[in-house]
Amino acid sequence: MRNTIAERIADFLKRYPPFDLLKTSQLSEIAAEVKVIYVEKGKVIFEESQKGHDQFYVVHKGAIDIQRNNNGKIENLDKCDEGDIFGLRPLFAKESYMITSIAAEESILYAIPISIFKPMVLDNQRMGEFLIESFASNTQTPFSKEHHDMLYTGREEAFESTAQLYELQPAHFVKNLVSCTREETVKDVAIKMSQNKVGSVIVIENECPVGIITDKDLRLTIAVGKYPIDVTVDKVMSKPVICYPKGITIAQAQITMMKHNISHICITKDGTPNSKAVGIVSEHDIIVSQGNNPSVLMKAIKRSRKTKDLKNIRSRIMMLLNGYIQHNIPMTHVSKIMFELNDATIKRVIERSILKMDRQPPVKFAWMSLGSQGRKEQLLTTDQDNAIVFQDVKPEELEEVREYFLTLAKKVTKRLNAIGFEYCPADMMASNTRWCLSLKEWKEQFKNWITEAGDDEILLSSIFFDYDISYGDVRLTNELSDTIFKLTNNHKLFVNTLANTALRNPSPLGFFRQFLVESNGEHKDFFDLKKRAIMPITDAARVLILQYQVKNINNTAERFEKLAELEPQNKELYLSCSYASKALLKFRTKQGILHNDSGRFIELDTLTKEEKVKLKRCFKSIHDVQELLKIRFKITAFL
Repeated sequence: MRNTIAERIADFLKRYPPFDLLKTSQLSEIAAEVKVIYVEKGKVIFEESQKGHDQFYVVHKGAIDIQRNNNGKIENLDKCDEGDIFGLRPLFAKESYMITSIAAEESILYAIPISIFKPMVLDNQRMGEFLIESFASNTQTPFSKEHHDMLYTGREEAFESTAQLYELQPAHFVKNLVSCTREETVKDVAIKMSQNKVGSVIVIENECPVGIITDKDLRLTIAVGKYPIDVTVDKVMSKPVICYPKGITIAQAQITMMKHNISHICITKDGTPNSKAVGIVSEHDIIVSQGNNPSVLMKAIKRSRKTKDLKNIRSRIMMLLNGYIQHNIPMTHVSKIMFELNDATIKRVIERSILKMDRQPPVKFAWMSLGSQGRKEQLLTTDQDNAIVFQDVKPEELEEVREYFLTLAKKVTKRLNAIGFEYCPADMMASNTRWCLSLKEWKEQFKNWITEAGDDEILLSSIFFDYDISYGDVRLTNELSDTIFKLTNNHKLFVNTLANTALRNPSPLGFFRQFLVESNGEHKDFFDLKKRAIMPITDAARVLILQYQVKNINNTAERFEKLAELEPQNKELYLSCSYASKALLKFRTKQGILHNDSGRFIELDTLTKEEKVKLKRCFKSIHDVQELLKIRFKITAFL
């Protein structure tokens, strides 16, 4: 006889993730074992410290409040409604519940036995990942790495190893570094290289890399007689050292080497020259497989002769991005590769524009990319945000020199616009006199912003905290960074004001019932992902890392990962924020590709249940880090 109740349960479950990933036979098997439970309003399903049940729950009708006791005060963590899953802790580990679930209204629940469900999860990675997301979204510890390990018993995540994705495998690096000091002679270093059979030696100072000497350096300096063989290393070493953290992909290493015309990359603890050197990647270590798309694109960018060529390459880059998103490649890899390709495009445009000028630059300068490109988070083609800093000159020469760089900037921004990077609506571009300044003028500008911190000053200065050099003399931007850190370190009121500003867009934590949408205008009833989610978490990372005067880390996810190292007591929160920043970036990219726009505004009705769960988890992290800001900076009220 047919079990019509089980059929109705199966029909309901298959409408929601992760049950939509199951085969029909598996759904029927589960549905046959489901217990249908009716609960009255106020009924407790399970409570904190209670032994875990042998089942978890799906809301069929009604709503369930998820709560915890925070030092005697009941705090609502979440509200589950139709299709939501809760009570997952026993699926991950034999532990007592850490939250309480209580019926917010009359409800009907489906109780699913863990014994029959868990084997299916272990055979379906996508199901497992969704359940981890769901579990994390209604717990007090949003970061779920430990829960992944519990569910999969320490197994490493499956990663496609096809030739198509070979480029995203981690590049092999040598851990046994051969190093020297600045004061050693080239002869002694050459002997080291010969004895250790290596082609490079890292120059170390306080455990950090300050230079590198390679076979090529010896050929170009010693072999041609430029210096005697007993000269000290600091005279012939290459600097600064290009550094990355562990996990740099083959593709990323390749395009970095081509971009900077180098054959070695130093691996450091945090990926910057300011931390301990732990290894080195050589060109020999990253012999490429066939069809390495990022490398092909990088070569095409460097060989381009026309803006039209770069525009065509840009369309291929977007195809590459779409492929990465479809293959669910980790955003850490995707964002770094896209940054390098974007950065190389900007650099090539500047090179070509200089050739179109009537003369070479009169003084040294640096082109600074701001905003998402400065944070290495620009995946889609968005507005231009850039500026120029040039070497100080005599007062009587200043305007003539500025006019040169303004003319250059107009050529660059025009070509970038033709490629697909829209002009900034606020004209925050190097072609604007306000953003084309000498080093001295920039220092004075930051001093005014920081010491006279009004709303406009805070907005402008926060944008410039995220700059990255795309072309030119890095010494100019380094000196500017040193000035900024010195100024902020001496003006605590400014940092407090910056923290206050970071709280102006509170997290839309009440996701299902209290979604903050636009109330009027072109995007009425749409959700502003940038304003409500991406900006708050970006602003929080910026102000928190500023306290520690950390240089060379502008990316939001990397800032939170660095904060997790600096503040072990808040590690779980910061890692959850790092995850959230990458998840939001991916969500915006998917929406942008889908609708052929910036991905900023979302029509809520188009979201799947799985997407809502992922966003809900991100909102929880934003809420928690904003609470930390309130406490740390003693903020009691804000607009």
